[in-house]
Amino acid sequence: MLDKLAEAGFDIATRNHALAILQGDFPEVLPELANALTDFRIPARDIIRSGGGQAASTMRLRDALYARGWNKHEFVTRTIVDGVEREAKSHEIDHVRRAAAGTIALEIEWNNKDPFFDRDLENFHRRHAQGAISMGVLITRGAELQAALTGIVERTVAEAGITDQSDLTAWGMKTRTDRQRGKLGRLTEQGTPFAAAFAKSFVADKFGTATTHWTKLRDRIDRGVGNPCPLLLLGLPPGCVTSYSAATDELNG
Repeated sequence: MLDKLAEAGFDIATRNHALAILQGDFPEVLPELANALTDFRIPARDIIRSGGGQAASTMRLRDALYARGWNKHEFVTRTIVDGVEREAKSHEIDHVRRAAAGTIALEIEWNNKDPFFDRDLENFHRRHAQGAISMGVLITRGAELQAALTGIVERTVAEAGITDQSDLTAWGMKTRTDRQRGKLGRLTEQGTPFAAAFAKSFVADKFGTATTHWTKLRDRIDRGVGNPCPLLLLGLPPGCVTSYSAATDELNG
């Protein structure tokens, strides 16, 4: 099933025998996860109109996982001394899949500040050390998708016929700050076509190098963050964005 994801363009990495654990203890889990991911599509218009944050379309992936039994769960750790509770800490994980052999925790970091990777990986490490999970899965934007975002946004804006900032508002994009509008205005005043100027400023502002994407995740993994928890890491490819794939008829859906 990982070959299926690789063929679809996903970035894939495993650590600490995660693949052996999946194949040996969770043979039914990897196919359902792979199917949910290969079926996932996000219209570029939703990425832009959400202002770069969690687009409505990413909820389609979450809903697909929920439908397959990857439910939200709050882990609670209590410290009890002589029968008296001294401390209680809780942490919610968005997707937890329970099976006879154990439990898998999964987080999606579509577009957050990159320190959220540290939080997720350390939580996986902690829950694994406590015996609460067998492994962790992290999904984020893949390296190729990150590199393609400016072109995706430019193409989408151009095909929508948007030529000025008022068109963006009418198109349904979230209200932009004075700083964002000013930056875009300066680029267009310098002669940059509107679609290219918007794409450059929007992606730099909302999907910059300090956000959650494949390179930032691999940086953490290479430093050993989250060890020794077994990990499956997945990067979403450009093909999941419909305006960049063959499914261009969904662009304005």
